[in-house]
Amino acid sequence: MTASADLAIRMARAAFNRALAEAHLKAIEPLLARDVMLVTGSDSAVLAGKRAQLAAWKREFAASDRLVYMRTPDRITISPVEPIAMEEGRWTGAAAADGRILTSGSYCAKWRDVAGSWLIEAEIFVTLA
Repeated sequence: MTASADLAIRMARAAFNRALAEAHLKAIEPLLARDVMLVTGSDSAVLAGKRAQLAAWKREFAASDRLVYMRTPDRITISPVEPIAMEEGRWTGAAAADGRILTSGSYCAKWRDVAGSWLIEAEIFVTLA
């Protein structure tokens, strides 16, 4: 179970990264739990719920100077007692126009297996550069 869960989460993260790069809002939606929480990296703004997060991504995708965010997992820890996992890694924000990395940091994400699909329940970002 651990190896297959690790792979499933990594594949879901890759799909999320692709959706961000392609500004594909509909591809993000099935990866988020209904009550997902996101804490942003610089000002610690809290986005509570799937609807709030999708609205924020919609605004981000429409920005003329938008950034393309990428999360790169370093470690995924699968709980042996609950259908949950913790992902820890690094993130970057690159200018969509030229790919120049303008910001970066660390993140962690809590995932939950819901009926065979791994969904993001919470993410916390810290801006380090």
